[in-house]
Amino acid sequence: MRFAAYAHRHRRRVAVVQDDGTLLPLPGVTSLTALLSESGGLPGLLAAGAQALDAPPGPHVSEVRLLPPLRPASVRDFVTFEEHVAGVRRSVEGSGGVPEQWYAAPTFYFTNPHAIHGPHDDIPVPPGSAVLDFELEVAAVIGREGRDLTPEQARDTIAGYTVLNDWSARDLQSAEMRVGLGPCKGKDTATTLGPYLVTADELEPYRDADGFLRLALTAEVNGEVVGRDLLSHMSWTFEEMVAYASRGTRVLPGDVLGSGTCGNGGCLAELWGLRGEQTPPPLKPGDTVTLTVEGIGSVSNTVVPGTDPVPLPAGRRRSRERP
Repeated sequence: MRFAAYAHRHRRRVAVVQDDGTLLPLPGVTSLTALLSESGGLPGLLAAGAQALDAPPGPHVSEVRLLPPLRPASVRDFVTFEEHVAGVRRSVEGSGGVPEQWYAAPTFYFTNPHAIHGPHDDIPVPPGSAVLDFELEVAAVIGREGRDLTPEQARDTIAGYTVLNDWSARDLQSAEMRVGLGPCKGKDTATTLGPYLVTADELEPYRDADGFLRLALTAEVNGEVVGRDLLSHMSWTFEEMVAYASRGTRVLPGDVLGSGTCGNGGCLAELWGLRGEQTPPPLKPGDTVTLTVEGIGSVSNTVVPGTDPVPLPAGRRRSRERP
């Protein structure tokens, strides 16, 4: 099943999306995050969706504003594509190759759950940035709580998948990473999710013998294709990522785990690293980025001007005197 969150006639609803784009609203449900918490995971989500199949049809997706399919409790963004790591390190950090430590575990950082944008929302340029980039990813959505999971156990916690665009201010990111902590403001302004939450069972036909989802990924800027890859080029499965995320802590319903950016043009910075120049150029107001994932759908966002940064003083240089 495919689930959407949408706004229509000043109301927010959650619905099952039929193949023709007709929305079947779930009675009394306004939050997919809450539904996941209350339903106990994928089986409960499917049961709730089945009830909507007998309800009167709602509007078509073309008649509503699609919202992010859920408001996540937290967002962990991984980095699981070797090709992306090598290209971006060359572009942002000035060094190529993949660090040996990268292969030890699926690294991630926490990004801002309060900056989630819908599949067709405008995206403001982050304050103070002149080098804006997109990142093509797929995200797994947790449907039930788990802790210290094995990969086999982790499969039962995944309710479904959605497209993720991890918007990145590369100039801010590059400066922040020199401090040895971050990224922070380089990735704090916007993350796109959508257009739907596609339940895990829908994508099982795409699973290969090694447990990866063989989904075609495409990135376009202003209608021109700049990147293509396969999701199965990840170095860890989503189940392995969830297991690692749950180590020593909990994953909860509504948590989002991003795959990390795919290779072969999954972001502009990778292309810049390979080509030695900023071609294509950084995103600017008016540019539209469309990301498409086979079996899930497309998100398409247009960049708009952002706000000017509020001035702050430089850090105080302190003496080493002690009382």
